[in-house]
Amino acid sequence: MPYESEKQTRKTRIDQQLRKASWNIIPFREDMEYSELTRHAVEEFQTVNGPADYALFVKGKLLGIVEAKKLEVGAANVLEQAKRYSAGAENTIGQWGEYHVPFLYSSNGELIYHLDIRKPNNLNRQIYAFHSAAALWANYTATKDESSKWLLETPIHRPGLRPYQEKAVQAFENNLEDGKRQMLLAMATGTGKTFTAVNLVYRMLASGYAKHILFLVDRKSLAAQAVTAFASYDTPRNIKFKDEYELYSQKFQREDFEDEPYNPNVLPNSYLTDPDDSKTFLYICTIQRMAVNLLGKAAAFGEDEEREDDADEMLQIPTHAFDLIIADECHRGYTSKETNVWRNVLNHFDAIKLGLTATPASHTIAYFGKPIYNYPLQEAIDDGWLVDYDAVAISSEVLMNGAFLKEGEQVGLIDTQTGREQIDQLEDERQFTSTEIEEKITAPDTNQKIIEELKQYTDAFEVERGRFPKTLIFASNDIPMISHADRLVKICKEVFNQGDSFVAKITGSPTVDRPLKKIKEFRNRPNPKIVVTVDMLSTGVDIPALEFIVFLRPVKSRILWEQMLGRGTRKCDDIGKTHFVIFDCFNGTLIRYFKNASYNFTIDPPGTETITIKELIEKIYNNEDREANAKRLSKRLHRIEKDMSGNAREKFKTYIPDGDMGKFAGHVAKFFDRH
Repeated sequence: MPYESEKQTRKTRIDQQLRKASWNIIPFREDMEYSELTRHAVEEFQTVNGPADYALFVKGKLLGIVEAKKLEVGAANVLEQAKRYSAGAENTIGQWGEYHVPFLYSSNGELIYHLDIRKPNNLNRQIYAFHSAAALWANYTATKDESSKWLLETPIHRPGLRPYQEKAVQAFENNLEDGKRQMLLAMATGTGKTFTAVNLVYRMLASGYAKHILFLVDRKSLAAQAVTAFASYDTPRNIKFKDEYELYSQKFQREDFEDEPYNPNVLPNSYLTDPDDSKTFLYICTIQRMAVNLLGKAAAFGEDEEREDDADEMLQIPTHAFDLIIADECHRGYTSKETNVWRNVLNHFDAIKLGLTATPASHTIAYFGKPIYNYPLQEAIDDGWLVDYDAVAISSEVLMNGAFLKEGEQVGLIDTQTGREQIDQLEDERQFTSTEIEEKITAPDTNQKIIEELKQYTDAFEVERGRFPKTLIFASNDIPMISHADRLVKICKEVFNQGDSFVAKITGSPTVDRPLKKIKEFRNRPNPKIVVTVDMLSTGVDIPALEFIVFLRPVKSRILWEQMLGRGTRKCDDIGKTHFVIFDCFNGTLIRYFKNASYNFTIDPPGTETITIKELIEKIYNNEDREANAKRLSKRLHRIEKDMSGNAREKFKTYIPDGDMGKFAGHVAKFFDRH
């Protein structure tokens, strides 16, 4: 990089950044009339401690100081000079300790750092564009002290809010008061992250701490779920959230919602491009849509992303458009190197940012920080909020190791241009790797045998429970012409022979008509009983009645694995759900692969010997692998609790408080965790 003087950096870089934020740059004069300066950056502004590179005036008031350095100098450390000029400024708007100008900046033309000097515990942070005059004025006039007092004095407890959800909201507000602006809440799948967020958002709006809130999701189905959750929330004033505050989203089909569809208001673009501090609202949208708005369609999407064809691209959205951004399911793409576009979207806004996830990943923590509160899966199971799981291994050497086909054997070869399958005989021996199965060749016999074996389990379940288990199958791909998902749908329809609507495919493929409507049907209606997906239902989607999860897709990501398993953890008292079952169609190798790496799930490998409750208690008494056996005992007791009659509970009152077997099971696990 060629040498660049500080003067060059200022003129070619920093001046340009300030003008982009709508500042008028003018030189300092001794006879300046400050009352005439509305959104002006005054160069070489004189203070007792020397000239500041830029002084930012809004409505005649000196609100900011910018310290500039040449490109090769790091920007973070030179905020100390901006502090010196703030201390040396005279006849300004107020005093905060030794300082007289509240908003300080430093820049080397590439990086910008900012510090709000008004609170001693505030820390400097990197921002990605200078604040506009409107943003500075809004920040200056905001009554955060009154808002903080409201949050401190108003109890968090609300009907329906569980104890751990209250703790999550409290942790957020405590860290907010401490000046943190990027936070992470880690709560197990099925523990109500969205409902927690609804309560948190309401308190932020009601207190006035935030007026413009963005709730980001990465699936339209999750956006529809969030809109419904917020719209139907009963506020402390005994009215619906949507009637107390403005609630906006993107366009939906009415069929995307539940049986009583809510028709949400679409956010006017002016709310994004011209933020109005007199308005208070929540906007729910996909991060894909916001990426289109900021970066354009070409920059925003890869081939596998959901399309946002009706989104307006390249809107001029200022950095202060939102006060708070909540990124739901933030483990996915928001901070990973493969999808930097998501990080760029979040970085564009200078807002308080809260990530929600069940599965914190290293790249998530790198962006949002370590979780300020964590409610893990096992604790949720021990507390009786979620159900546990069993594992079944289905053997398939082809899926595990690939296929070695000899001369004369039949193989299905796919014409990727037309999709036509040609069953042919090999003229020579050939090895196909496991990754080539279902992409270059089909394994019809393998798929058929796996589904036939699955049917044996569903038949047995139906005999025992009197219902067919809702089943989710993860396929390897849904590639046009060679879709593994399509082949599995076809096989399932033939093997189960329960009619065409018994089995459905739900993926992001254009061949799937109204996938959100299909998800709603899978959740609420008798059919489909079996759904084949690739990754569209891998995260966030709430199907409480789901009882079988089948892996016909190889998985190497711990985050994805745990998210997929998380589809089954939700309770469903309507059907008496006691647990869910994982089918590892790679002969148990997936479960063994993730056994030691898993953050939330500790699954006994398929084939683990089943012992009686009496034997478990004896092993615990004899100190044999006490912690593991205590967890197994807790798991058994939780399942017993699901099937206990009222009479049984009465009898157990003699031995355990209130005959509450579920609560007792939770105490068992936690006791041995502590001892």
